[in-house]
Amino acid sequence: MAPSSVFAGVKFTPILAPPFNSRDSRRSIRANNSRVAFRVNPASRRLTASPLPSLNCVTVEANSLIRNTGLCVKRVTPTTNKGRWERNIVKAQRITETSLSQGRSFCHTWKETQPGIRRLSSRRAFVDKTLFSLSRSHFISSQRQHSQIANATVGPDEPHAAGTAWPDGIVAERQDVDLLPPEFDRAELEAFLGCELPSHPKLHRGQLKNGLRYLILPNKVPPNRFEAHMEVHVGSIDEEDDEQGIAHMIEHVAFLGSKKREKLLGTGARSNAYTDFHHTVFHIHSPTHTKDSEEDLFQSVLDALNEIAFHPKFLSSRVEKERRAILSELQMMNTIEYRVDCQLLQHLHSENKLGRRFPIGLEEQIKKWDVDKIRKFHERWYFPANATLYMVGDIDNIPRIGHHIEAVFGKTGLDNEAAPTSPTPGAFGAMANFLVPKLPAGLGGTFSQDRTNTTDQSKIIKRERHAIRPPVEHNWSLPGTSVDLKPPQIFKHELLQNFAINMFCKIPVNKVQTFGDLRNVLMKRIFLSALHFRINTRYKSSNPPFTSVELDHSDSGREGCTVTTLTVTAEPKNWQNAVKVAVQEVRRLKEFGVTKGELTRYMDALLKDSEHLAAMIDNVSSVDNLDFIMESDALGHTVMDQTQGHETLVAVAGTVTLEEVNTVGAEVLEFISDFGKPTAPVPAAIVACVPTKLHVDGVGESDFNISPGEILDSIKSGLLAPIEAEPELEVPKELISQSQLQELTLQRNPRFIPIPGSGLTKSHDKETGITQLRLSNEIPVNYKISKTESRAGVMRLIVGGGRAAETSDSKGAVVVGVRTLSEGGRVGDFSREQVELFCVNHLINCSLESTEEFIAMEFRFTLRDNGMQAAFQLLHMVLEHSVWLEDAFDRARQLYLSYYRSIPKSLERATAHKLMTAMLNGDERFVEPTPKSLQNLNLESVKDAVMSHFVGENMEVSIVGDFSEEEIEHCVLDYLGTVKASHDSGKVLGTEPIVFRPPTAGLQFQQVFLKDTDERACAYIAGPAPNRWGLTVDGDDLFESVSKLPGAYDGLLKSEDQLLEGRDRDLHRKLRSHPLFFGIAMGLLAEIINSRLFTTVRDSLGLTYDVSFELNLFDRLNLGWYVISVTSTPGKVYKAVEACKSVLRGLHSNQIAPRELDRAKRTLLMRHEAELKSNAYWLNLLAHLQASSVPRKDLSCIKELTSLYEAASIEDIYLAYNQLRVDEDSLYSCIGVAGAQAGEDVTPLSEEEEPEDAFSGVLPVGRGSSMTTRPTT
Repeated sequence: MAPSSVFAGVKFTPILAPPFNSRDSRRSIRANNSRVAFRVNPASRRLTASPLPSLNCVTVEANSLIRNTGLCVKRVTPTTNKGRWERNIVKAQRITETSLSQGRSFCHTWKETQPGIRRLSSRRAFVDKTLFSLSRSHFISSQRQHSQIANATVGPDEPHAAGTAWPDGIVAERQDVDLLPPEFDRAELEAFLGCELPSHPKLHRGQLKNGLRYLILPNKVPPNRFEAHMEVHVGSIDEEDDEQGIAHMIEHVAFLGSKKREKLLGTGARSNAYTDFHHTVFHIHSPTHTKDSEEDLFQSVLDALNEIAFHPKFLSSRVEKERRAILSELQMMNTIEYRVDCQLLQHLHSENKLGRRFPIGLEEQIKKWDVDKIRKFHERWYFPANATLYMVGDIDNIPRIGHHIEAVFGKTGLDNEAAPTSPTPGAFGAMANFLVPKLPAGLGGTFSQDRTNTTDQSKIIKRERHAIRPPVEHNWSLPGTSVDLKPPQIFKHELLQNFAINMFCKIPVNKVQTFGDLRNVLMKRIFLSALHFRINTRYKSSNPPFTSVELDHSDSGREGCTVTTLTVTAEPKNWQNAVKVAVQEVRRLKEFGVTKGELTRYMDALLKDSEHLAAMIDNVSSVDNLDFIMESDALGHTVMDQTQGHETLVAVAGTVTLEEVNTVGAEVLEFISDFGKPTAPVPAAIVACVPTKLHVDGVGESDFNISPGEILDSIKSGLLAPIEAEPELEVPKELISQSQLQELTLQRNPRFIPIPGSGLTKSHDKETGITQLRLSNEIPVNYKISKTESRAGVMRLIVGGGRAAETSDSKGAVVVGVRTLSEGGRVGDFSREQVELFCVNHLINCSLESTEEFIAMEFRFTLRDNGMQAAFQLLHMVLEHSVWLEDAFDRARQLYLSYYRSIPKSLERATAHKLMTAMLNGDERFVEPTPKSLQNLNLESVKDAVMSHFVGENMEVSIVGDFSEEEIEHCVLDYLGTVKASHDSGKVLGTEPIVFRPPTAGLQFQQVFLKDTDERACAYIAGPAPNRWGLTVDGDDLFESVSKLPGAYDGLLKSEDQLLEGRDRDLHRKLRSHPLFFGIAMGLLAEIINSRLFTTVRDSLGLTYDVSFELNLFDRLNLGWYVISVTSTPGKVYKAVEACKSVLRGLHSNQIAPRELDRAKRTLLMRHEAELKSNAYWLNLLAHLQASSVPRKDLSCIKELTSLYEAASIEDIYLAYNQLRVDEDSLYSCIGVAGAQAGEDVTPLSEEEEPEDAFSGVLPVGRGSSMTTRPTT
């Protein structure tokens, strides 16, 4: 969800090149809808299930091209150490959220956004005022470059690419319009635009004689690791009427039943699987070598994938175990968000099976299948010719990997029948090219083309894959009359909170394979970029008509089509005006087009972002490259690397004209702007999802009714509303002029002063590259020069305090105040629009976050075009000249009020709320502010609550990036050093005591019942823990007790069977006395408990599909807590809770084995090593290094992290475990059950109660959660 205000910039996805540093892959997406992460306030990392909506926002996604902008309240979904918290309600669902340094998706690649998930952080944009002219040399250069690349091709004949042909007789309109400027020679230009795009020069493709296709891409990030994904081209779309869910069942049984996969568990490998409409993917992320052996793991990984995909053992015991797990998964997935998602797909694809074949399947069928039924489906579809193997990673010897592939898979799927006749090429491409495969050039050695092509023809491919994936026919959105329009569909449900309407347009995928194709993509992106900014800045009253307006234009490999979606979300009482405004704005853009200024701005933005991504070519992770290639192959797009992507974009940019941009872009919007006209495409579907009740202030709940006719009338009102052309806006080149800076420097004399405790004015650590400084206004500064992200940087201001500093008279003041600052978006004399465009032009993204302990402001920027200087100027202005607006405060307060009322409609959030309220004795600082508290706030109170924290020594600034020492210190002195000094530490609000509720209250176990049409259940188990530094809520310092214990080498458990001598003993002594001891030991403990929970509660007992253990350890506050989250069925949830408690309490009776500790160490260390190339990760390491409120953090916590993990013993883990309170008096649990017979309704929250979690009042959009299943493990 986009934020509504904002100091930020537009962000773009890379075009036809792999993204950089994705955090959300096809395999591992955050499960906001399926679970509640324990978050105490809407901006913290605890107790939340969905993102914070804004009252006045718009996200326009042009091929996943831009998201929100803004100085926004950033929501971060928590992750457990094992990463299971990151899994989505579905598998393979891509949340495209790209940025300057973290692009995540190809602009024209499919994007399926999970309902409800919209990150509030946003990315920046750019300025290079150059358009590139095109000459004949460009044509020749491009053609020459392409001719040199013979080993990497993908095109319309790919057998599993989406069908993209228009029906006969249908051609694109306006082809005869000549919009080219006279200086271009049309024939020359058309020749250039018809040239094929170059293919990725390092991507190697091949095919075995049994038909198995494979792709290999060398990639050094992360080093010494590789990804291997086996994609079998079968999914729910291939199931018969009595097989719905059987592909997903096979995925579970084959994957978890593999003994060869299990043997990889001790090597540091990670594996998982997912199923969607027409793919089943098994993937393994593995080290290239084991720690104690010189032998590589390539063959072992391939052996495991071969067994999983083609030789599974369908044991009855495993089938029954996975049947139970899938039935639990089905109920867990069946949230209201999932049901909305299904409704959207059913109506969008009403003409084919996509709307009826959801991968999770049907419960009544899942219960019936026997082993024979499952095996027969496998025999029908799981064969090498129907699969593709992808390998990306630290691979030096391509031919050797090719030999491994042939040795492992070569004999699978062959027989001695006569070779079949090649099929006749169809409308979508020739299959013959794939029946007699030709090995691509460039593999070298004996692994040659001749070897593959001269195979014994008595051994042939047994079966063929579908020529078109998915194998369905679509009814395209074509020009027609209103008679062809399907009436709007309405889905009503009592668990929905807000109104949302989706208008869909469905067309074939336009494969991007030529320069002309790329040019069209570029023009669409420029055009659609404008809508975001326009709506976001035009509507900023205290009661805007919509909550969000989103326009998404993206390809979907899963659905085999391109879908344009207008989604309007609003409070039910405002729905008609919201629809009217959205249609009106779309119509304005279509009629008047983008302005010259907008064209220049967004063209420059795309080119600058592309240039930056090209510079990051050596820092793209293997999984991001792999995901990108898989998606592009599915759609038939040409795959380029980042450098090629930038060069081709530059080549076409100079041919783009304003008239063409507006013509091409207008075609995308015609199904909305010209709705009802014979020349306009007919929407594929119009679907409204609405609540059954409407909240009326002062009255309460009343029935909410809406009709299809009213929906059409509201659309027509937007078509008839008056519109005017968009005016040009003046964009400031700087926020602080040189003369102003000189005056500030003279007034405040910025300088560096000695760092407390060292006496040095500058402390530099050569080992880590970290430099520490302190300014004369008492602001401490940490920075690290890093070359891993070329010409990019990140900066974070951390201010001690957060929600914990709220007093009983100011409940909610900090969190509402931070949101108010975000909503306003103004600084000094600059308007919100000017600030936002300033960020766009300088590639800046700024986000603002409030947690229990801190207020944090984070900037991401490029060092091109003075981007770092611009970011520092913005930070200076926020600290010195923030503008607090009454209407922004009204929006922020209304936002939290709306969220509060939505809590009883979510099973997960209502359950978590009740648990947290009980455990923390109703402390409102750890849940959401109540309506009563919100009404007691005013603009001055929230402003004071926030700004009182901004005292020199209570702040800390950390910067990581590819800058020079001179550059960074110059910016620090000029813009941070000139911030007015404030030494009044007494101004910072103190923290009122925090207590866990005493056991005498009798609230250790509670239940929540929610009336719902479908049954579901969840539970949370929680209890107290110390903070990261060994301090407890009772005031104890655990290091005092640890120091009295014998060294670990004196008390090792016999099962460790270790002899610790010399250096080992010294390491253990050092760990025990190190300030990070409890943080290290607790992290390893969480890994071990997570593994045991999965093995016992999920795998052995079959009581749940998903269970996880999470530790929330604070830094500034002297407390923490642990949380076990479990989903189940109403009939099993009580047993699941008891089983989780048994695992939690059973670590003494079932002692930790050395292999468990070794596995936990390996997991955390590999994660640490992989992240060290990320600027954002280093920013996290630098946090609190000089913070007065976190005195135990020092450089050793960074320098010695690896050795501390390695030194940890089993006894150390038990020392940490003993600090968790797991007895009956200290442990709290709450079970939530939903269903038609689920006890009593959840009692509506009173004005005195407080909820937690996230703001899910906004209906999620997208079609992601029903398309795929969740990861298997």
